[in-house]
Amino acid sequence: MIQNYHKFFLDAISKINNKQKPKLLLHVCCAPCSSYCLETLEPYFDITVYYYNPNISPLEEYNKRLEEEKRYVKQKYKNIKVIEAEYDNENFEAIAKGLEELAEGGERCKKCYRLRLEHTAKYAKQNGYDYFTTTLTISPYKNSNALNEIGGQLAKEFGINYLYSDFKKNDGYKKSIELSKQYNLYRQDYCGCRFSKELREKYLKEKENQI
Repeated sequence: MIQNYHKFFLDAISKINNKQKPKLLLHVCCAPCSSYCLETLEPYFDITVYYYNPNISPLEEYNKRLEEEKRYVKQKYKNIKVIEAEYDNENFEAIAKGLEELAEGGERCKKCYRLRLEHTAKYAKQNGYDYFTTTLTISPYKNSNALNEIGGQLAKEFGINYLYSDFKKNDGYKKSIELSKQYNLYRQDYCGCRFSKELREKYLKEKENQI
């Protein structure tokens, strides 16, 4: 059943005492997506950015997005730290095995959501955070319902709060584009994994052939 996760988010932040900000581990996929999310969350939480994205390939692209995230956070936020998790692309390839031909947004993507969120939840629990969440819900191309369901399940498994969200609400995605322009952020043209890269290249080639 589709829930109003933005309402869940508003309910959660309405109960926060700003004098004692809870510690939030924020899984971040890239600087553009994190821009609006950080702006929304920073007044309510003591945030640490967690960059765990084993799906992104090639390695040069992974590093480019990581360095852009570090640059943006350093430029705008003095008290937010960026933690780089290991780049274990073999874990992503293992969960994608047998699902290579599926369309974007299908079961392979859901397994990828779980892989990244599980890693984030585990780190948050082990390091004394009050909440964990992800920037992924800001994208109109991501399944926010699936992301929040997975986050809620992991919260129960690890015994830690998951901050439900749908950051694309209230023109969140549009605002992230505006912030990207303001801070001159690198905006990639594919999700991150080799499957989405191949799909993007195929689309561009077909478009080129139509001219």
